[in-house]
Amino acid sequence: MNVNVDMSVNIGGLSLRAPLLTASGTFGSAREFSELIDLNRLGAVVTKGVSLEPWEGNPAPRIAETSSGMLNSIGLQNAGVESFCVNDLAWLESEAPQVPVIVNVSGHTVEEYVAVIDRLEWEPFIAGYEVNISCPNVDAGGMAFGTSCASAAEVTRACRGSTERPLIVKLSPNVTDIAGIATAVEAEGADAVSLINTLLGMAIDVGTFRPKLARGVGGLSGPAIKPVAVRMVWQVARAVTIPVIGMGGIMTAEDAIEFMLAGATAVAVGTANFVDPTSTVRIVDGMAEFCHARGIERVADLTGAVLA
Repeated sequence: MNVNVDMSVNIGGLSLRAPLLTASGTFGSAREFSELIDLNRLGAVVTKGVSLEPWEGNPAPRIAETSSGMLNSIGLQNAGVESFCVNDLAWLESEAPQVPVIVNVSGHTVEEYVAVIDRLEWEPFIAGYEVNISCPNVDAGGMAFGTSCASAAEVTRACRGSTERPLIVKLSPNVTDIAGIATAVEAEGADAVSLINTLLGMAIDVGTFRPKLARGVGGLSGPAIKPVAVRMVWQVARAVTIPVIGMGGIMTAEDAIEFMLAGATAVAVGTANFVDPTSTVRIVDGMAEFCHARGIERVADLTGAVLA
């Protein structure tokens, strides 16, 4: 893409060449996608959730297609922080050294979140952390921390005490006052917030009378949730002074721009990666074309530009 548009943005002190990140859990650690797209075109790679010890995840079936979206109940399956450092992080440093890597951090307890960050602090290649307090697919930790101001603040405060790197907190939409929770984590030192994670949903097979997911419920993502996500980004951006990373159903450049107009500094693409693994670069190009066609010199000028 050769258009004269400044696509750079800044997230909590982290300078990104483009306003587009990968949504955690939809891009692995980029290895598979590297054969299909130029990772250097992205603002940053946000990894799949990393926990202190290996997590097996939930039993199958754990994916179900829905109208304009999908349900998942993966349960943050991962091989643990040591395996991540030895395998995924080492590969990223070797094969995509120019791409900022933001590690999504998960835990059952506050102490586990801190322990993961303490281990990752040994790794100089990491650009920042996304603290996941919003996953609806685990029975302990995850969304439990993101559903009250007090618990969200507690996790953020503990993680902030372990690092000076940019700290992003990923918020749950399964709450009544997401702006209040965003304000609480900002007060405890979060450099940015990302939202939304998946909405809690369910699908039932009318042929078998059984839930389509083994766990019964799962996280709904995809275009079906975009209006909810845009609304929540708009609310949070008006409540905090730190950057907001918007996500939830982004399939096109126009979708991404809608989030920025609502107040997002950057966006993350998730479910679209399953439909079209080149979605990220296609959307980045489309955003640049949009700005160029309208004489907008800096993509950052779109942030919060929605007209009342």
